[in-house]
Amino acid sequence: MTDFNISDVALSNAQIAWRAAQDIEDGSYVNLGIGFPEMIAKFQPDGRDVTYHTENGVLGFGKAPLEGEEDWDLINAGKKAITLNPGASYFHHADSFAMVRGGHLDLAVLGAYQIAQNGDLANWRIGSKGVPAVGGAMDLVHGAKRVAVVTDHVTKDGKPKLVESCTFPLTGVGCVTRVYTSLAVIDIAGSKFVLKEKLPAVTLTQLQSVTGATLHIDGEVADLTVPEDL
Repeated sequence: MTDFNISDVALSNAQIAWRAAQDIEDGSYVNLGIGFPEMIAKFQPDGRDVTYHTENGVLGFGKAPLEGEEDWDLINAGKKAITLNPGASYFHHADSFAMVRGGHLDLAVLGAYQIAQNGDLANWRIGSKGVPAVGGAMDLVHGAKRVAVVTDHVTKDGKPKLVESCTFPLTGVGCVTRVYTSLAVIDIAGSKFVLKEKLPAVTLTQLQSVTGATLHIDGEVADLTVPEDL
């Protein structure tokens, strides 16, 4: 049990996605996981050039089309309609995964069921629930130069998603380096969770109480601030 109501202070998915988008460097090649991570592309800072990749074979896709203007021959890996930016290309599935496995992506951002303090990621199955197989995520987590996660800090029933070791089937081992949650921004370094930012309304004691492994402090912990009207 916690001594505070997480839902009163937690960031929305849009706010988490906005915060993650601020860290994507100009000129990066980025893959956004299916679902929640796809939202990050909406918040790309003005003037920053980011090229988005999708596993089914598109490089350089743009914003979602307006309703009624979809071209259903142009979709992302989540089967959502996309548009193409100038200079975009599309190609065979095998070529797409050659880009992933060849280390040509600067960043992959995925969702998670659990993240361990050593960087292990579980994001495809909970017990008997989940997709039939891990899929392309296992290529992304070991092919991209950097892997980040966007997620709620706890599950729907209040259990920590950041844990000492994962109990669900793994997607990748020691692959995650930063986690953006509904309460904090946390780096993974030296098999430890290192707190970088937290919501001003949440104390360190409160944050630790909903985290399943020790939070370490290395330098100043900044306030996690995001726009309220997202």
